[in-house]
Amino acid sequence: MKILILGSAFNGLCQRVQRELILMGHDVDQNYGMDETLLRSQLFNFAPQLIVCPFLTHRIPDDIWRDHPCLIVHPGIVGDRGPSSLDWAISQRKTSWGVTLLQADAEMDAGDIWGTENFILRQASKTSVYKREVSQAAVNLIKNAVRDCQRDSFRPLPLDYRRPEVKGTLQPMMRQVDRAIDWATETTASILDKINAADTTPGVLDEIFGVPAHIFGASLEPVLRGAPGEILALAHGAVCRATSDGAIWIRQAKTKFCEAIPPIKLPAATLAQQRLAPAEFQRLSECGNTTAFNDIEVHYLDNAAYIYFDFYNGAASTDQCIRLKEAIITAKKSSASTLVLMGGENFFCNGIHLNTIEAAADPAHESWLNINAIDDVILEIINSPNQITLAALRNNAGAGGAILALACDTVIGRDGIVLNPHYNNMGLYGSEYWTYLLPKRVGAERAQAITTACQPMLGSEALDMRFVDELFHENWDQFHLELEHYVREMSNPENRTLLLANKRLQRQQDEATKPLELYRRAELEQLQQTFEDPQSYYHRARHNFVYKIAPQIPCWSNATHENLERTMGETA
Repeated sequence: MKILILGSAFNGLCQRVQRELILMGHDVDQNYGMDETLLRSQLFNFAPQLIVCPFLTHRIPDDIWRDHPCLIVHPGIVGDRGPSSLDWAISQRKTSWGVTLLQADAEMDAGDIWGTENFILRQASKTSVYKREVSQAAVNLIKNAVRDCQRDSFRPLPLDYRRPEVKGTLQPMMRQVDRAIDWATETTASILDKINAADTTPGVLDEIFGVPAHIFGASLEPVLRGAPGEILALAHGAVCRATSDGAIWIRQAKTKFCEAIPPIKLPAATLAQQRLAPAEFQRLSECGNTTAFNDIEVHYLDNAAYIYFDFYNGAASTDQCIRLKEAIITAKKSSASTLVLMGGENFFCNGIHLNTIEAAADPAHESWLNINAIDDVILEIINSPNQITLAALRNNAGAGGAILALACDTVIGRDGIVLNPHYNNMGLYGSEYWTYLLPKRVGAERAQAITTACQPMLGSEALDMRFVDELFHENWDQFHLELEHYVREMSNPENRTLLLANKRLQRQQDEATKPLELYRRAELEQLQQTFEDPQSYYHRARHNFVYKIAPQIPCWSNATHENLERTMGETA
Protein backbone atom coordinates (compact mmCIF):
# COMPACT_ATOMS: atom_id res chain seq x y z
CA MET A 1 0.00 0.00 0.00
CA LYS A 2 1.28 3.50 -0.82
CA ILE A 3 1.22 5.65 2.34
CA LEU A 4 2.31 9.24 2.82
CA ILE A 5 3.36 10.34 6.31
CA LEU A 6 2.45 13.99 6.78
CA GLY A 7 3.81 15.73 9.87
CA SER A 8 4.83 19.07 11.29
CA ALA A 9 8.20 17.67 12.36
CA PHE A 10 10.11 14.41 12.08
CA ASN A 11 9.66 13.67 15.79
CA GLY A 12 10.10 10.33 17.55
CA LEU A 13 6.52 9.22 16.87
CA CYS A 14 6.78 10.00 13.13
CA GLN A 15 10.08 8.13 13.02
CA ARG A 16 8.56 5.09 14.66
CA VAL A 17 5.51 5.11 12.39
CA GLN A 18 7.75 5.39 9.34
CA ARG A 19 9.76 2.32 10.31
CA GLU A 20 6.71 0.32 11.44
CA LEU A 21 4.94 0.88 8.11
CA ILE A 22 8.04 0.00 6.10
CA LEU A 23 8.45 -3.21 8.09
CA MET A 24 4.80 -4.03 7.33
CA GLY A 25 5.77 -3.96 3.65
CA HIS A 26 4.21 -0.64 2.65
CA ASP A 27 5.62 1.91 0.20
CA VAL A 28 6.19 5.05 2.31
CA ASP A 29 6.85 8.67 1.38
CA GLN A 30 7.07 11.62 3.79
CA ASN A 31 6.42 15.35 4.06
CA TYR A 32 7.35 17.43 7.10
CA GLY A 33 6.70 21.11 7.70
CA MET A 34 3.65 21.32 5.38
CA ASP A 35 5.41 22.76 2.33
CA GLU A 36 2.30 22.85 0.13
CA THR A 37 4.23 23.07 -3.16
CA LEU A 38 6.28 20.00 -2.29
CA LEU A 39 3.23 18.24 -0.85
CA ARG A 40 1.15 18.70 -3.99
CA SER A 41 4.05 17.50 -6.12
CA GLN A 42 4.38 14.42 -3.92
CA LEU A 43 0.67 13.70 -4.14
CA PHE A 44 0.77 13.91 -7.92
CA ASN A 45 3.89 11.77 -8.36
CA PHE A 46 3.51 9.32 -5.48
CA ALA A 47 -0.30 9.01 -5.59
CA PRO A 48 -0.75 7.70 -2.03
CA GLN A 49 -3.70 5.54 -1.14
CA LEU A 50 -3.62 6.83 2.44
CA ILE A 51 -2.14 9.80 4.33
CA VAL A 52 -1.30 9.32 8.02
CA CYS A 53 -0.50 12.23 10.31
CA PRO A 54 1.16 11.05 13.57
CA PHE A 55 2.15 14.58 14.65
CA LEU A 56 0.48 17.45 12.88
CA THR A 57 -0.03 21.01 14.11
CA HIS A 58 -0.75 22.47 10.64
CA ARG A 59 -4.12 22.49 8.94
CA ILE A 60 -4.43 20.23 5.90
CA PRO A 61 -5.69 22.16 2.82
CA ASP A 62 -9.33 21.38 2.11
CA ASP A 63 -8.80 19.99 -1.38
CA ILE A 64 -6.19 17.54 -0.09
CA TRP A 65 -8.28 15.96 2.68
CA ARG A 66 -11.26 15.82 0.37
CA ASP A 67 -9.32 13.95 -2.31
CA HIS A 68 -7.27 11.69 -0.01
CA PRO A 69 -8.17 9.92 3.24
CA CYS A 70 -6.08 11.69 5.90
CA LEU A 71 -5.88 10.05 9.34
CA ILE A 72 -4.82 12.31 12.20
CA VAL A 73 -3.58 11.20 15.63
CA HIS A 74 -5.37 13.21 18.32
CA PRO A 75 -4.07 12.75 21.89
CA GLY A 76 -7.50 12.74 23.46
CA ILE A 77 -10.49 10.55 24.22
CA VAL A 78 -13.41 10.23 21.81
CA GLY A 79 -15.15 13.59 21.53
CA ASP A 80 -12.21 15.58 22.86
CA ARG A 81 -11.32 18.38 20.48
CA GLY A 82 -8.86 21.23 20.42
CA PRO A 83 -5.07 21.73 20.22
CA SER A 84 -4.35 21.49 23.98
CA SER A 85 -5.75 18.04 24.72
CA LEU A 86 -2.96 16.64 26.89
CA ASP A 87 -2.34 20.02 28.52
CA TRP A 88 -5.89 20.18 29.87
CA ALA A 89 -5.96 16.52 30.89
CA ILE A 90 -2.74 16.82 32.92
CA SER A 91 -3.55 20.17 34.51
CA GLN A 92 -7.01 18.90 35.50
CA ARG A 93 -5.54 15.69 36.93
CA LYS A 94 -7.61 13.33 34.82
CA THR A 95 -7.12 9.75 35.95
CA SER A 96 -7.50 8.27 32.48
CA TRP A 97 -7.08 9.61 28.98
CA GLY A 98 -6.72 8.29 25.45
CA VAL A 99 -5.71 8.63 21.82
CA THR A 100 -8.16 8.82 18.93
CA LEU A 101 -7.42 8.37 15.23
CA LEU A 102 -9.62 10.74 13.23
CA GLN A 103 -10.20 11.34 9.57
CA ALA A 104 -9.57 14.95 8.56
CA ASP A 105 -12.72 16.94 7.96
CA ALA A 106 -13.86 20.54 7.67
CA GLU A 107 -14.22 20.87 11.43
CA MET A 108 -11.10 20.34 13.52
CA ASP A 109 -11.00 16.96 15.34
CA ALA A 110 -14.62 16.25 14.36
CA GLY A 111 -14.00 13.75 11.57
CA ASP A 112 -14.95 10.09 11.48
CA ILE A 113 -13.27 7.87 14.06
CA TRP A 114 -11.03 5.04 12.86
CA GLY A 115 -10.09 3.87 16.32
CA THR A 116 -9.47 4.89 19.91
CA GLU A 117 -7.46 3.54 22.82
CA ASN A 118 -7.56 4.67 26.46
CA PHE A 119 -4.91 4.44 29.16
CA ILE A 120 -4.33 5.32 32.81
CA LEU A 121 -3.00 8.89 32.96
CA ARG A 122 0.05 9.08 35.19
CA GLN A 123 0.91 12.22 37.13
CA ALA A 124 3.88 13.04 34.94
CA SER A 125 5.07 15.59 32.40
CA LYS A 126 3.45 15.94 29.00
CA THR A 127 6.68 14.69 27.42
CA SER A 128 6.65 11.53 29.51
CA VAL A 129 2.99 10.71 28.79
CA TYR A 130 3.39 11.47 25.10
CA LYS A 131 6.49 9.33 24.68
CA ARG A 132 5.05 6.32 26.47
CA GLU A 133 1.28 5.93 26.53
CA VAL A 134 0.34 8.27 23.68
CA SER A 135 2.98 6.98 21.28
CA GLN A 136 2.24 3.32 21.97
CA ALA A 137 -1.50 3.83 21.49
CA ALA A 138 -0.97 5.93 18.35
CA VAL A 139 1.19 3.27 16.70
CA ASN A 140 -1.36 0.56 17.51
CA LEU A 141 -4.18 2.64 16.05
CA ILE A 142 -2.29 3.52 12.86
CA LYS A 143 -1.29 -0.10 12.21
CA ASN A 144 -4.88 -1.24 12.76
CA ALA A 145 -6.21 1.52 10.52
CA VAL A 146 -3.85 0.58 7.69
CA ARG A 147 -5.19 -2.97 7.85
CA ASP A 148 -8.79 -1.69 8.03
CA CYS A 149 -8.19 0.54 5.02
CA GLN A 150 -7.55 -2.56 2.95
CA ARG A 151 -10.89 -4.13 3.97
CA ASP A 152 -13.84 -3.16 1.80
CA SER A 153 -16.24 -3.83 4.66
CA PHE A 154 -14.65 -1.35 7.10
CA ARG A 155 -16.46 1.90 7.86
CA PRO A 156 -15.22 4.49 10.38
CA LEU A 157 -17.68 5.77 12.98
CA PRO A 158 -18.98 9.34 12.84
CA LEU A 159 -18.52 11.46 15.95
CA ASP A 160 -21.88 11.55 17.73
CA TYR A 161 -22.13 13.35 21.06
CA ARG A 162 -25.52 11.72 21.68
CA ARG A 163 -23.76 8.40 22.33
CA PRO A 164 -23.25 7.94 26.10
CA GLU A 165 -19.71 6.58 25.68
CA VAL A 166 -18.57 9.85 24.06
CA LYS A 167 -17.14 11.71 27.05
CA GLY A 168 -14.89 14.30 25.41
CA THR A 169 -15.73 17.92 24.68
CA LEU A 170 -14.41 20.79 22.58
CA GLN A 171 -11.76 22.61 24.60
CA PRO A 172 -10.04 25.91 23.78
CA MET A 173 -6.34 26.34 23.21
CA MET A 174 -4.65 26.65 26.59
CA ARG A 175 -3.01 30.07 26.83
CA GLN A 176 -0.49 31.55 29.22
CA VAL A 177 -3.27 33.17 31.24
CA ASP A 178 -4.53 29.63 31.96
CA ARG A 179 -1.03 28.47 32.89
CA ALA A 180 -0.04 31.45 35.06
CA ILE A 181 1.31 30.60 38.54
CA ASP A 182 0.44 32.53 41.68
CA TRP A 183 3.38 31.60 43.89
CA ALA A 184 1.84 33.28 46.94
CA THR A 185 -1.28 31.12 47.06
CA GLU A 186 -0.97 28.06 44.83
CA THR A 187 -0.07 24.66 46.22
CA THR A 188 2.93 22.62 45.14
CA ALA A 189 0.62 20.10 43.44
CA SER A 190 -1.11 22.79 41.38
CA ILE A 191 2.19 24.32 40.25
CA LEU A 192 3.64 20.94 39.32
CA ASP A 193 0.53 20.16 37.26
CA LYS A 194 0.82 23.45 35.37
CA ILE A 195 4.50 23.01 34.54
CA ASN A 196 4.00 19.33 33.67
CA ALA A 197 1.14 20.27 31.32
CA ALA A 198 3.37 22.75 29.48
CA ASP A 199 6.45 20.54 29.26
CA THR A 200 8.54 20.73 26.07
CA THR A 201 6.19 23.36 24.65
CA PRO A 202 5.19 26.07 25.33
CA GLY A 203 6.42 26.13 28.95
CA VAL A 204 4.92 28.33 31.66
CA LEU A 205 5.70 32.03 31.30
CA ASP A 206 6.99 33.28 34.65
CA GLU A 207 9.87 35.27 36.10
CA ILE A 208 13.19 34.06 37.51
CA PHE A 209 15.44 36.64 39.16
CA GLY A 210 13.23 39.33 37.63
CA VAL A 211 13.69 38.05 34.08
CA PRO A 212 10.62 36.89 32.09
CA ALA A 213 11.15 33.27 31.11
CA HIS A 214 9.27 30.14 30.12
CA ILE A 215 10.01 27.43 32.67
CA PHE A 216 10.16 23.66 32.18
CA GLY A 217 10.97 20.44 33.99
CA ALA A 218 9.50 20.62 37.49
CA SER A 219 10.13 18.17 40.32
CA LEU A 220 9.29 18.06 44.02
CA GLU A 221 11.71 19.27 46.70
CA PRO A 222 11.09 17.26 49.90
CA VAL A 223 13.01 19.31 52.50
CA LEU A 224 13.66 22.98 51.75
CA ARG A 225 11.03 25.55 52.68
CA GLY A 226 10.72 29.34 52.47
CA ALA A 227 8.51 32.28 51.69
CA PRO A 228 6.32 31.54 48.63
CA GLY A 229 8.17 32.44 45.44
CA GLU A 230 11.56 32.70 47.16
CA ILE A 231 14.59 31.13 45.45
CA LEU A 232 15.94 28.65 48.00
CA ALA A 233 18.80 26.82 46.31
CA LEU A 234 20.68 25.98 43.11
CA ALA A 235 21.88 22.52 42.16
CA HIS A 236 23.17 20.97 38.94
CA GLY A 237 21.72 23.73 36.80
CA ALA A 238 18.28 23.69 38.46
CA VAL A 239 16.60 26.34 40.62
CA CYS A 240 14.61 25.54 43.76
CA ARG A 241 11.66 27.82 44.47
CA ALA A 242 9.33 27.90 47.45
CA THR A 243 5.58 27.40 47.09
CA SER A 244 2.78 28.12 49.55
CA ASP A 245 3.13 24.63 51.06
CA GLY A 246 6.53 23.32 49.95
CA ALA A 247 9.06 23.80 47.17
CA ILE A 248 9.83 22.64 43.65
CA TRP A 249 12.85 22.43 41.37
CA ILE A 250 12.79 24.10 37.96
CA ARG A 251 15.25 22.52 35.56
CA GLN A 252 15.06 24.63 32.39
CA ALA A 253 14.22 28.18 31.42
CA LYS A 254 13.86 30.01 28.11
CA THR A 255 14.29 33.74 28.60
CA LYS A 256 12.45 36.61 26.99
CA PHE A 257 13.90 40.11 26.56
CA CYS A 258 17.25 39.29 28.15
CA GLU A 259 20.26 40.44 26.12
CA ALA A 260 22.76 38.46 28.20
CA ILE A 261 21.13 35.06 27.62
CA PRO A 262 19.83 33.75 24.27
CA PRO A 263 16.11 32.84 24.11
CA ILE A 264 16.63 29.07 24.03
CA LYS A 265 16.08 26.36 26.63
CA LEU A 266 18.99 26.36 29.09
CA PRO A 267 19.55 25.19 32.67
CA ALA A 268 17.49 27.53 34.84
CA ALA A 269 20.49 28.35 37.02
CA THR A 270 22.10 30.06 34.01
CA LEU A 271 19.99 33.06 34.98
CA ALA A 272 21.37 32.98 38.51
CA GLN A 273 24.92 33.29 37.20
CA GLN A 274 23.91 36.43 35.32
CA ARG A 275 21.70 38.08 37.94
CA LEU A 276 23.20 37.21 41.33
CA ALA A 277 26.26 38.50 43.12
CA PRO A 278 28.97 35.81 43.43
CA ALA A 279 28.45 35.48 47.20
CA GLU A 280 24.69 34.93 46.85
CA PHE A 281 25.22 32.47 44.01
CA GLN A 282 27.65 30.53 46.18
CA ARG A 283 25.25 30.54 49.14
CA LEU A 284 22.36 29.17 47.09
CA SER A 285 24.61 26.54 45.52
CA GLU A 286 25.68 25.36 48.97
CA CYS A 287 22.03 25.06 49.98
CA GLY A 288 21.45 22.90 46.92
CA ASN A 289 24.15 20.48 47.99
CA THR A 290 22.05 19.49 51.02
CA THR A 291 18.93 18.51 49.06
CA ALA A 292 17.77 15.36 47.32
CA PHE A 293 17.80 16.84 43.78
CA ASN A 294 20.23 15.32 41.30
CA ASP A 295 19.90 14.45 37.63
CA ILE A 296 22.44 11.64 38.17
CA GLU A 297 21.65 8.94 40.73
CA VAL A 298 23.03 5.49 41.50
CA HIS A 299 20.71 2.91 43.06
CA TYR A 300 22.13 -0.34 44.38
CA LEU A 301 20.08 -3.53 44.18
CA ASP A 302 21.52 -6.95 44.99
CA ASN A 303 24.96 -6.93 43.30
CA ALA A 304 24.16 -4.30 40.70
CA ALA A 305 24.57 -0.52 40.49
CA TYR A 306 21.80 1.09 38.43
CA ILE A 307 23.09 4.41 37.10
CA TYR A 308 20.38 6.91 36.14
CA PHE A 309 21.24 10.07 34.20
CA ASP A 310 18.02 11.98 33.63
CA PHE A 311 19.20 14.81 31.38
CA TYR A 312 16.47 17.13 30.09
CA ASN A 313 15.64 16.13 26.50
CA GLY A 314 18.53 13.67 26.70
CA ALA A 315 21.20 16.31 26.07
CA ALA A 316 24.44 15.84 28.04
CA SER A 317 26.40 19.04 28.74
CA THR A 318 30.09 19.13 29.59
CA ASP A 319 29.34 19.42 33.31
CA GLN A 320 26.82 16.57 33.19
CA CYS A 321 29.31 14.32 31.39
CA ILE A 322 31.97 15.08 34.00
CA ARG A 323 29.56 14.25 36.82
CA LEU A 324 28.37 11.08 35.05
CA LYS A 325 31.95 9.90 34.70
CA GLU A 326 32.49 10.52 38.42
CA ALA A 327 29.33 8.54 39.25
CA ILE A 328 30.56 5.62 37.14
CA ILE A 329 33.96 5.71 38.85
CA THR A 330 32.27 5.67 42.27
CA ALA A 331 30.06 2.74 41.26
CA LYS A 332 33.11 0.84 40.00
CA LYS A 333 34.74 1.24 43.41
CA SER A 334 31.69 -0.25 45.13
CA SER A 335 30.96 -3.93 45.67
CA ALA A 336 28.62 -3.97 42.66
CA SER A 337 29.56 -6.66 40.16
CA THR A 338 27.29 -5.24 37.43
CA LEU A 339 26.83 -1.66 36.24
CA VAL A 340 23.51 -0.90 34.54
CA LEU A 341 23.23 2.37 32.62
CA MET A 342 19.56 3.41 32.77
CA GLY A 343 19.52 6.83 31.09
CA GLY A 344 16.58 9.08 31.96
CA GLU A 345 12.81 8.86 32.32
CA ASN A 346 12.05 10.24 28.85
CA PHE A 347 15.28 9.73 26.89
CA PHE A 348 18.26 7.45 27.24
CA CYS A 349 20.70 10.03 25.89
CA ASN A 350 20.97 12.19 22.77
CA GLY A 351 24.65 13.08 22.93
CA ILE A 352 26.26 16.48 23.43
CA HIS A 353 24.19 19.48 24.56
CA LEU A 354 23.68 21.71 21.52
CA ASN A 355 21.83 24.41 23.49
CA THR A 356 24.57 25.01 26.07
CA ILE A 357 27.10 24.96 23.23
CA GLU A 358 25.11 27.56 21.29
CA ALA A 359 24.85 29.78 24.38
CA ALA A 360 28.57 29.57 25.20
CA ALA A 361 30.85 32.57 24.67
CA ASP A 362 32.91 30.36 22.34
CA PRO A 363 30.69 27.61 20.84
CA ALA A 364 33.62 26.00 19.03
CA HIS A 365 35.58 25.62 22.26
CA GLU A 366 32.53 24.41 24.18
CA SER A 367 31.87 21.85 21.44
CA TRP A 368 35.41 20.56 21.94
CA LEU A 369 35.02 20.38 25.71
CA ASN A 370 31.65 18.63 25.46
CA ILE A 371 32.76 15.99 22.97
CA ASN A 372 35.86 15.20 25.01
CA ALA A 373 33.80 14.96 28.19
CA ILE A 374 31.39 12.42 26.68
CA ASP A 375 34.35 10.53 25.23
CA ASP A 376 35.75 10.29 28.76
CA VAL A 377 32.45 8.79 29.96
CA ILE A 378 32.55 6.14 27.27
CA LEU A 379 36.19 5.33 27.90
CA GLU A 380 35.37 4.83 31.59
CA ILE A 381 32.65 2.34 30.64
CA ILE A 382 34.84 0.44 28.20
CA ASN A 383 37.65 0.19 30.74
CA SER A 384 35.67 -1.72 33.36
CA PRO A 385 37.56 -5.04 33.63
CA ASN A 386 36.04 -5.93 37.01
CA GLN A 387 32.37 -5.30 36.25
CA ILE A 388 29.88 -6.51 33.69
CA THR A 389 28.35 -3.43 32.07
CA LEU A 390 24.84 -3.26 30.64
CA ALA A 391 22.94 -0.47 28.86
CA ALA A 392 19.17 -0.44 29.40
CA LEU A 393 17.74 1.45 26.43
CA ARG A 394 14.39 2.17 28.05
CA ASN A 395 13.83 5.17 25.82
CA ASN A 396 14.86 6.65 22.50
CA ALA A 397 18.51 7.54 21.95
CA GLY A 398 20.36 9.48 19.31
CA ALA A 399 23.81 10.50 18.07
CA GLY A 400 26.49 10.01 20.72
CA GLY A 401 23.87 8.90 23.24
CA ALA A 402 23.02 5.86 21.11
CA ILE A 403 26.71 5.08 20.65
CA LEU A 404 27.26 5.45 24.41
CA ALA A 405 25.10 2.36 24.96
CA LEU A 406 27.45 0.32 22.76
CA ALA A 407 30.30 0.91 25.21
CA CYS A 408 28.60 -1.63 27.46
CA ASP A 409 29.12 -5.39 27.26
CA THR A 410 25.38 -5.99 26.80
CA VAL A 411 22.67 -3.74 25.38
CA ILE A 412 19.01 -4.31 26.29
CA GLY A 413 16.27 -2.45 24.42
CA ARG A 414 12.62 -1.79 25.20
CA ASP A 415 10.37 -2.78 22.32
CA GLY A 416 9.18 0.29 20.41
CA ILE A 417 12.22 2.50 21.02
CA VAL A 418 13.67 4.52 18.15
CA LEU A 419 17.43 4.89 17.71
CA ASN A 420 19.33 7.40 15.58
CA PRO A 421 23.02 6.43 15.90
CA HIS A 422 24.37 8.97 13.42
CA TYR A 423 25.65 12.54 13.22
CA ASN A 424 25.60 13.62 9.56
CA ASN A 425 22.36 15.59 9.83
CA MET A 426 24.24 17.98 12.11
CA GLY A 427 27.30 18.09 9.88
CA LEU A 428 29.48 16.09 12.28
CA TYR A 429 31.78 13.14 11.76
CA GLY A 430 31.13 12.11 15.36
CA SER A 431 33.25 10.71 18.15
CA GLU A 432 32.36 8.63 21.24
CA TYR A 433 34.63 5.88 19.86
CA TRP A 434 31.94 5.09 17.29
CA THR A 435 34.50 3.93 14.71
CA TYR A 436 35.43 1.18 17.18
CA LEU A 437 32.09 0.40 18.79
CA LEU A 438 29.64 0.47 15.88
CA PRO A 439 31.49 -1.69 13.30
CA LYS A 440 32.35 -4.13 16.08
CA ARG A 441 28.62 -4.57 16.69
CA VAL A 442 27.04 -4.42 13.25
CA GLY A 443 29.94 -4.81 10.80
CA ALA A 444 31.74 -2.22 8.69
CA GLU A 445 29.24 -2.17 5.81
CA ARG A 446 26.22 -1.70 8.03
CA ALA A 447 28.03 0.93 10.09
CA GLN A 448 28.70 2.88 6.89
CA ALA A 449 25.05 2.60 5.80
CA ILE A 450 23.70 3.64 9.22
CA THR A 451 25.92 6.70 9.53
CA THR A 452 25.39 7.97 5.98
CA ALA A 453 21.69 7.20 5.42
CA CYS A 454 20.74 9.06 8.62
CA GLN A 455 17.59 7.01 9.11
CA PRO A 456 15.96 5.94 12.39
CA MET A 457 15.82 2.30 13.40
CA LEU A 458 13.32 0.50 15.59
CA GLY A 459 14.34 -1.65 18.52
CA SER A 460 13.35 -4.75 16.54
CA GLU A 461 15.65 -3.70 13.68
CA ALA A 462 18.45 -2.98 16.13
CA LEU A 463 18.00 -6.50 17.50
CA ASP A 464 18.17 -8.04 14.03
CA MET A 465 21.46 -6.31 13.27
CA ARG A 466 22.86 -6.97 16.78
CA PHE A 467 22.97 -3.31 17.75
CA VAL A 468 21.08 -4.57 20.82
CA ASP A 469 21.40 -8.03 22.34
CA GLU A 470 17.92 -8.45 23.82
CA LEU A 471 14.57 -6.73 23.36
CA PHE A 472 12.21 -6.68 26.34
CA HIS A 473 8.51 -5.80 26.62
CA GLU A 474 7.30 -2.32 25.63
CA ASN A 475 5.22 -2.02 28.81
CA TRP A 476 7.28 0.12 31.19
CA ASP A 477 6.75 -1.96 34.33
CA GLN A 478 7.15 -5.27 32.52
CA PHE A 479 10.41 -4.07 30.98
CA HIS A 480 11.89 -3.30 34.39
CA LEU A 481 10.83 -6.66 35.80
CA GLU A 482 12.50 -8.45 32.89
CA LEU A 483 15.59 -6.26 33.27
CA GLU A 484 16.02 -6.98 36.98
CA HIS A 485 15.67 -10.72 36.35
CA TYR A 486 18.25 -10.54 33.55
CA VAL A 487 20.72 -8.59 35.72
CA ARG A 488 20.38 -11.12 38.55
CA GLU A 489 21.17 -13.96 36.15
CA MET A 490 24.11 -12.05 34.72
CA SER A 491 25.44 -11.30 38.22
CA ASN A 492 25.42 -14.96 39.17
CA PRO A 493 29.04 -15.72 40.24
CA GLU A 494 29.46 -18.53 37.71
CA ASN A 495 28.12 -16.46 34.82
CA ARG A 496 30.04 -13.38 35.93
CA THR A 497 33.37 -15.22 36.06
CA LEU A 498 33.01 -16.49 32.52
CA LEU A 499 31.74 -13.18 31.15
CA LEU A 500 34.57 -11.21 32.74
CA ALA A 501 37.21 -13.62 31.49
CA ASN A 502 35.91 -13.34 27.92
CA LYS A 503 35.59 -9.58 28.23
CA ARG A 504 39.18 -9.07 29.41
CA LEU A 505 40.54 -11.32 26.68
CA GLN A 506 38.57 -9.53 23.96
CA ARG A 507 39.64 -6.11 25.22
CA GLN A 508 43.30 -7.19 25.21
CA GLN A 509 43.00 -8.48 21.65
CA ASP A 510 41.22 -5.34 20.47
CA GLU A 511 43.80 -3.09 22.10
CA ALA A 512 46.65 -5.04 20.53
CA THR A 513 45.03 -4.73 17.09
CA LYS A 514 44.37 -0.99 17.41
CA PRO A 515 44.57 1.01 20.65
CA LEU A 516 41.49 2.95 21.71
CA GLU A 517 43.56 6.13 21.72
CA LEU A 518 44.03 5.88 17.95
CA TYR A 519 40.27 5.65 17.35
CA ARG A 520 39.69 8.69 19.52
CA ARG A 521 42.52 10.68 18.00
CA ALA A 522 41.30 10.07 14.44
CA GLU A 523 37.71 10.99 15.33
CA LEU A 524 38.71 14.15 17.16
CA GLU A 525 40.99 15.30 14.33
CA GLN A 526 37.95 15.31 12.06
CA LEU A 527 35.85 17.15 14.63
CA GLN A 528 38.51 19.70 15.46
CA GLN A 529 38.56 20.85 11.84
CA THR A 530 34.76 21.13 11.87
CA PHE A 531 34.62 23.02 15.17
CA GLU A 532 37.39 25.47 14.26
CA ASP A 533 35.91 26.35 10.86
CA PRO A 534 33.40 29.18 11.48
CA GLN A 535 31.84 28.47 8.08
CA SER A 536 31.30 24.75 8.71
CA TYR A 537 27.82 23.34 8.18
CA TYR A 538 27.80 22.17 11.81
CA HIS A 539 27.68 25.70 13.20
CA ARG A 540 24.78 26.69 10.90
CA ALA A 541 22.91 23.42 11.47
CA ARG A 542 23.32 23.67 15.24
CA HIS A 543 22.06 27.26 15.28
CA ASN A 544 19.04 26.40 13.13
CA PHE A 545 18.25 23.34 15.25
CA VAL A 546 18.47 25.21 18.54
CA TYR A 547 16.40 28.15 17.34
CA LYS A 548 13.98 25.93 15.39
CA ILE A 549 14.51 28.10 12.32
CA ALA A 550 13.62 25.30 9.92
CA PRO A 551 12.01 21.88 10.39
CA GLN A 552 14.49 19.06 10.71
CA ILE A 553 13.90 17.16 7.46
CA PRO A 554 15.49 13.70 7.47
CA CYS A 555 18.11 12.71 4.90
CA TRP A 556 16.09 10.75 2.37
CA SER A 557 16.83 9.44 -1.08
CA ASN A 558 16.02 6.24 -2.88
CA ALA A 559 19.70 5.30 -3.01
CA THR A 560 20.42 5.71 0.69
CA HIS A 561 17.05 4.19 1.63
CA GLU A 562 17.61 1.10 -0.50
CA ASN A 563 21.18 0.71 0.77
CA LEU A 564 20.04 0.93 4.39
CA GLU A 565 17.15 -1.49 3.83
CA ARG A 566 19.50 -3.98 2.22
CA THR A 567 22.07 -3.85 5.00
CA MET A 568 19.38 -3.90 7.70
CA GLY A 569 17.85 -6.97 6.13
CA GLU A 570 21.06 -8.96 5.89
CA THR A 571 21.87 -11.63 8.44
CA ALA A 572 25.10 -10.97 10.29
